[in-house]
Amino acid sequence: MNAPPEATPFPDPVRLEADERHVHAGFLNKARRTLGRIPFTEDALAAYFCAIDPATPLSARATLFGALAYFVLPIDIVPDFILGVGYADDAAVILTAIKTAQAHIAEPHRNRARAWLRKERPPAG
Repeated sequence: MNAPPEATPFPDPVRLEADERHVHAGFLNKARRTLGRIPFTEDALAAYFCAIDPATPLSARATLFGALAYFVLPIDIVPDFILGVGYADDAAVILTAIKTAQAHIAEPHRNRARAWLRKERPPAG
């Protein structure tokens, strides 16, 4: 009888590299396009700034990059264009990743997210 493969505490480097590449290529642009339409933008941005922080542990970076790549990639369980529910799956994935990595999402990451939002949001009025 074959034993199940051992679980490894280390992320798959090939998967991490692919997720990181997708996130760097498209996350901030998608955040700009969806600004004001999704309620978790600030949380997703804080997760992004945590993921790109070299001081963040690799396991947390891998978790966050995986979730952010899901948000960026056009293949979705629930297509984003479906009004009212299109981003529900993205929110679930991102918020689960944030909960998993929350100990590593520090105030400087949240401050960068807020600063990015202030810069990108058009002035009111």
